[in-house]
Amino acid sequence: MKGMSLIVKKVAQLIAGLIFLYGIYIMVHGHLTPGGGFAGGALIAGSYILAILAYGSDTIKLKKEETGTSLTESISIFIALMLAVAGFFIGTKVFFNNYLPSGKIGELISAGVIPLYNIFIGIEVAAALITIFLALIIYKEEIEE
Repeated sequence: MKGMSLIVKKVAQLIAGLIFLYGIYIMVHGHLTPGGGFAGGALIAGSYILAILAYGSDTIKLKKEETGTSLTESISIFIALMLAVAGFFIGTKVFFNNYLPSGKIGELISAGVIPLYNIFIGIEVAAALITIFLALIIYKEEIEE
């Protein structure tokens, strides 16, 4: 896939950056507003998918395996699981226990471990959606050959 016209590429470049930043905002503020890890991860994946669609799959040098995103997905879900297990051993023997100090209600750092869960779940969701998208592109390119 070669990509689209210059106008589409420039607009996608601007919009993909804004979508990426908004996805980070949704992940980090998920404990204060509606959203969180899944919604933020879906937005981040959407920004990458938009860039891939605009510039074409030739620019990212697709290989027959999507190991990079699969590894990122595995590491992020492992870290989220280790945070939950750490809550079990540090606190009162409760899985997913909040063992970090809480701040004032309504502030960004006010939820203890929850923002960390949102961040790592967001990374996992983004990597999973990008992996699915790359698998579909690789499958399509193999059929066309």
